[in-house]
Amino acid sequence: IPMLSLSNAFSEEEVSQWYERILDRLDETMIEVVSEPKMDGLAVSLRYEKGQLVLAATRGDGLEGEDVTSNIRTIQAIPLHLRKHAPVHDLEVRGEIFMTRSGFNELNKRLADEGEKLFVNPRNAASGSLRQLDPAITAKRPLRFFAYSVVAEGKEHTTQQQTYEWLKVLGLPINPHITVTTGLKALIKSYAQLMALRDSLDYDIDGVVYKVNRLDQQLELGFVSRAPRWALAHKFPAQEETTKLLGIDVQVGRTGALTPVARLKPVFVGGVTVTNATLHNADEIRRKDIRPGDEVVVRRAGDVIPEVVRAINVNETTRGKPWEMPTHCPECGSAVEQIDDQTVIRCTGGLVCPAQRKRALEHFVSRGAMDIEGLGSQVISQLVDRGDVRTPADLYTLTHDALKSLERMGDKSAQNVLDAIEKSKTVTLEKLLFALGIREVGAVTARSLAQAFGTLQAIQAASIEELEAVADVGPVMAHHIHAFFNEPHNQEVVADLLHQGVRYAPVEAIDNTEKPLLGNTFVLTGRLNKMSRAEAKMALEQQGAKVTSSVSAKTTGVIAGDDPGSKYDKAQALGVTILSEDDLMKLLSGDPAFRLE
Repeated sequence: IPMLSLSNAFSEEEVSQWYERILDRLDETMIEVVSEPKMDGLAVSLRYEKGQLVLAATRGDGLEGEDVTSNIRTIQAIPLHLRKHAPVHDLEVRGEIFMTRSGFNELNKRLADEGEKLFVNPRNAASGSLRQLDPAITAKRPLRFFAYSVVAEGKEHTTQQQTYEWLKVLGLPINPHITVTTGLKALIKSYAQLMALRDSLDYDIDGVVYKVNRLDQQLELGFVSRAPRWALAHKFPAQEETTKLLGIDVQVGRTGALTPVARLKPVFVGGVTVTNATLHNADEIRRKDIRPGDEVVVRRAGDVIPEVVRAINVNETTRGKPWEMPTHCPECGSAVEQIDDQTVIRCTGGLVCPAQRKRALEHFVSRGAMDIEGLGSQVISQLVDRGDVRTPADLYTLTHDALKSLERMGDKSAQNVLDAIEKSKTVTLEKLLFALGIREVGAVTARSLAQAFGTLQAIQAASIEELEAVADVGPVMAHHIHAFFNEPHNQEVVADLLHQGVRYAPVEAIDNTEKPLLGNTFVLTGRLNKMSRAEAKMALEQQGAKVTSSVSAKTTGVIAGDDPGSKYDKAQALGVTILSEDDLMKLLSGDPAFRLE
């Protein structure tokens, strides 16, 4: 089961919207929600077999993390053996490794006395300590642990609250400031209480995590992309500092997007020294009226990229001119364009633009994609500048002599790169898809596409409608995928990659043509008696249907159980077909006498 991220909220309004969406999906008027401090540490997974710790790993990409078992064993807060009377066999515990503020100060004092480099903040100290090659060093670091979830076989608890109590029974530490609330007002109150408590704690927290308490409701709510619908991180207000805006640079991304970036006089904010900050786009700069030379407020909250909030103490008589986005790409000189009402401005240079080519190649060789070690940004930059590589397929034509002639590249290093390139020829379909750099297609979507179609050829031949039927793929993304594979240049690159020997194992995919409900969209409301709503959703999706939480004119049908909610009323108002639970059973069984109207 993947270790997922959490969706973030930065205001009461966003929390309210999340809470209302939960009520709407569950057809409830009130639910219990657990509130707990959001630790500012490092997520880990601990596996116990027959009560004994056998494996510990970092979150990594959510599916595969770094093995840190030897180091985890040195942390006193983590039991090597669970209490024998605990009713459990094999289980996986997720939690947070952190360092207390007092422990952090003592560690930095000791490092200073030893003439070693100091850590910037407790989080970095915890992360660096856990990843030490020598467990003996980790053992000397003041690391702590709080468990926050469990994956187990045969667990009997039904709520998140009971899960925490069970973890305590097993001998695992949990945060003492966890509460269960009912209603939105109580939820917001728990946030205010934890924020007031924040400065008195001996460890850093950067917000509050809300989790739907009932586990069956968590299952029904499910997930979106890399985050669960049933949980939310409500972040504390961002820390702000003032500094000088030295200038504005423009970066060109691998898709050609031009992004203005602030060059700042170094300032310490949110636990790190900030020298650059995002300015988002030209519209934002105009709206905030930020100009080089201004004194500005910089904000950073947790992992959020630093941003310039506003200019202060402005003197209009001595102030510089308003900044304007360049009309030509700073990398290749090609004209830039702004499509329709989009805020993004893009270079039109395509593959003639070194910035796009280099970044596209850097993405292609990255660990989550083709994972070609030795081809870092400097090596790729040299290969592109010399004209040795223009497309990803060109990487597979590189010779030992071509690599050896690069700066800081000897015989052994060149051979290592060639070996890594050869090794990358055997890859999974999802990684190959991700490596192609299709706009908006991340690792999760690539996996969904691979599972849905099975082969690259099937994805290339898919229509927009067939692509939209895949989980995590919406209309805009389907258009990007379809357009990518219908572009002759991209077809040539893909063909060249396969010609150069890149191979993947086909994924066993369900034949979409055999899914009787493909292209239909349903909404579930009310209480079902013959199966749970989660089971009904799964059964419908297995037959190709999409199950959404909101009713629209495009909805095929609303399946109404007992005591249906507002979705039933909206379906009536829009003239959408309403189906009973008996209709659902006939629909799923393929009853020839039943027809969707």
